[in-house]
Amino acid sequence: MSSKATAVPASTLTQGLTMVDVISFGVGSAVGVSIFSIMAPAAQLAGSGMLLALAVAAVPMVIFAVVYAFMGSTVPRSGASFDWPAQFIHPFVGFMVAWLRVIGNTGALTVLTLVLVSYVGRVYPLPQKPAMFALLVIFTFANLVGVKVAAGVERVLVVVKLTAFAIFAFVGMSSVSSVNFHPVVGHGLGGVFMSLPLLVSLYMGIEGATEVGEEIKNGPAVIARGLAVAVGITIVVYLLVSSVALGVLGAPALGASDAPLFDAGKHFLGAWNTPLMLIAAVASISTSINAVFLTFTRFLFAMGRDGVLPGAFARVHPTWGTPHVAVFAVFALGVAGLALPSGLVFLFLAISIPTTLKYVSNCWSAWRLVNHHPALHARAKFALSARAVKLWSGAGIVCGLGIIVAGIEADWRPYGILGAWFAIGCVYWLVRGQRMSRSMQALSATPAP
Repeated sequence: MSSKATAVPASTLTQGLTMVDVISFGVGSAVGVSIFSIMAPAAQLAGSGMLLALAVAAVPMVIFAVVYAFMGSTVPRSGASFDWPAQFIHPFVGFMVAWLRVIGNTGALTVLTLVLVSYVGRVYPLPQKPAMFALLVIFTFANLVGVKVAAGVERVLVVVKLTAFAIFAFVGMSSVSSVNFHPVVGHGLGGVFMSLPLLVSLYMGIEGATEVGEEIKNGPAVIARGLAVAVGITIVVYLLVSSVALGVLGAPALGASDAPLFDAGKHFLGAWNTPLMLIAAVASISTSINAVFLTFTRFLFAMGRDGVLPGAFARVHPTWGTPHVAVFAVFALGVAGLALPSGLVFLFLAISIPTTLKYVSNCWSAWRLVNHHPALHARAKFALSARAVKLWSGAGIVCGLGIIVAGIEADWRPYGILGAWFAIGCVYWLVRGQRMSRSMQALSATPAP
């Protein structure tokens, strides 16, 4: 953003991602740990109504994806979830959304490594915490060597996991019992409603490529198309896999399972169950860990570039073109996350609340962009009228706030932790953040794409 102060030297991230990478990062982020673990707590809350809740949970993410496609085609930025609200709403909003996501993404790394170790441990027993630490080390160094390398790994792993899920769904259909889908609402509409914050997390991350907008070749033109394909693939995968798991196990057994796909596969995959599920789990969760590292480091990078965090976070490695200081910071936060409670409902809510606030703030950003920056709106590659942008954005804000309220009934503890972290962030902002933020200096200027 050219109008910002120059206290932090200009940092240039390597540009080399394509539309295929936008799709891969979207599917890689969304179809990850959640598919292996979220079905059990969702079935506990919604019973056989889990499938209805799964379909309803897709609606907010479609809305959010449309808004992200518009914003990504208009103002592509690395660390967009910080930059957009900071520029179009207020610097404090951008800061606080990113600040709360520090907790959410730390929880995400904990969930991802925990479930991966759990699945591998069914075949090769592993000490939980040391194995989780080792995974953090591996992915830290993987994220130092360049975005093109990370993208190539993501492509391969996405193909592997989609193939494994296709085999699971195709073979498992013959073992499905229709009685397991009744009643359609399971534990009632209340159960469906309470499970939504969990099931929405299935789709979270589809928009992940927008967080590396500056690193995508011809980003404004390809982001929207890539997001559309990623959303379609993700919805199909979840509906197929969840239908088979519920139809084979039934809601009570599904809710009691700590590895639902593995337990469902026992009924129809025979000796192939363990290797297939292990391959699917390793591929799926690895792509998600990779994507979390990528997005986490980018919004820390953006905060360092803005000045609300130390300028070191904006440093780019001269050889690899990656924000190496931010990568090591994410590793340190991931290690700290090993001390979090291991209850999946708790952890998924700790992830989904800050992420949903991110969606709400970016919907609000889109609304303000078309109201106050018509020149930027006019050059959007994903062309929507101002009225359409406001309709999609308004729907996204309503959906996001509804999801956050619904989660209180599932587990109140993440709200308490996030509230305390919010208070700490307010103190930090008053003491340092507002004085250092170059977004404050650029409020009256038009953001540069």
